[in-house]
Amino acid sequence: MRQNFWIGIIGISSLLAYQSCQKDETKVISSFDLIQTRIFNTNCALSGCHLSNADPAFAQHNLLLTSAAAYSNLVSIAPKNTNAVKDGLVRVKPFKSDESLLFHKLHASGGDHHIGDYGNPMPLGLPLLSVGQVEFVRRWIEAGAPREGKVVQDEKLLDDSTLQPEEFEPLQPPALGTGIQLTLGPFTVAPNFEREFFVYKSIGNTEDIYVNRVEIKMRQNSHHFLLYDFESSFAPSSRPPLNVVRDIRNANGSLNFLNMLPMAYHVYVAGAQTPFSDFSFPPGVALRLPANMALDFNSHYVNKSLTEITGEVNVNLYTTPSQDVQKVALPLNLGNNSFSLPANQKTTIIKHYLMDKKTNIVSLTSHTHQLGEKFVIKIKNGPRDGEIVYTSTDWHHPQVINFSNPLILLAGEGLTSEITYNNTKSVVVSFGLTSEDEMGIIFGYYYED
Repeated sequence: MRQNFWIGIIGISSLLAYQSCQKDETKVISSFDLIQTRIFNTNCALSGCHLSNADPAFAQHNLLLTSAAAYSNLVSIAPKNTNAVKDGLVRVKPFKSDESLLFHKLHASGGDHHIGDYGNPMPLGLPLLSVGQVEFVRRWIEAGAPREGKVVQDEKLLDDSTLQPEEFEPLQPPALGTGIQLTLGPFTVAPNFEREFFVYKSIGNTEDIYVNRVEIKMRQNSHHFLLYDFESSFAPSSRPPLNVVRDIRNANGSLNFLNMLPMAYHVYVAGAQTPFSDFSFPPGVALRLPANMALDFNSHYVNKSLTEITGEVNVNLYTTPSQDVQKVALPLNLGNNSFSLPANQKTTIIKHYLMDKKTNIVSLTSHTHQLGEKFVIKIKNGPRDGEIVYTSTDWHHPQVINFSNPLILLAGEGLTSEITYNNTKSVVVSFGLTSEDEMGIIFGYYYED
């Protein structure tokens, strides 16, 4: 009897173990796990992107998409993109794909998705996700974006190879008499390569023009485009030759320091870090560009794919009659050329710039070299003393802030630059013109009353 009892127990245990194994073998993979393994791990959680907090871009997006971190970093979490925050988006909002920044970043095609406001479409430097992959993500969000459970039934969407169209349509030139169009490219970007270059080009104006709006459009995988003038102290005879491409990286990826030297004399004119940008000066304010003007065009494209890609930039400079200009925008160029950074340590350099008359600032950006870790601009003196008005954590591609309502500084008030440098070198680094030296400059535009 006792033997039969134990045989029965063993039999039941074996049956339960068998059933347990069967359940394990048929365990349902959650929809989020499919997104993680089929999309994030292969397109996003890559070195230099969203793999580690040591990635160069991490300070900008503060987003890891590794298996251990992705879900908690996405669902119901506020983004760092200021335009997305202003529009009420979160990274992933359950049941609301249109209010989820992730969906907008992945769904790069279609004019109703405001990629021009929310930054580059993703993945940057790689082909866009397929139509099916984006639809899978959308359905997951609309189903509540759960961590567990199979809420998207059609897994074949992830196998779809129909890529989203890039849909690059060149800007239509301004109507005759209302502005001029500038173009760069098409040009090639080699496989697995970041191409950044300058070209000093005439803009073709035979008389003074007043620009009150700048529209910029770029192909997929552009990191940024900028237009620069040169400081008046930089003699025309020393400036780069016209229409000569000056790549800052050699074919092997090393830096071409000679082509970088003119950057020390740049004065910011206009730019964008998104595929589309449309900036207007406040009413009655315009930027004067003198007759026969030339500007230094700066384009940066990222190609992480195994095939060559094409880059292209269109810029429309819209003009207004001189009699309609009440205030002329002037370049803001506030630089500190007297500092040193001790070896192997972080140092914060603070510099104050006071205004001698009322100043109305309409645009701010910053410039450091590779040791610049964080650039903060604060108001100095007056009732708003200490208020932060600008922050950038990417030295290579600094934030550009345009004020719809001018930032007004009265005489005696000013701006403070508070720059944190991380000198990882074994030597002291000081101000200088090469990329091995350092800088700390506030660029922007303002007008006076």
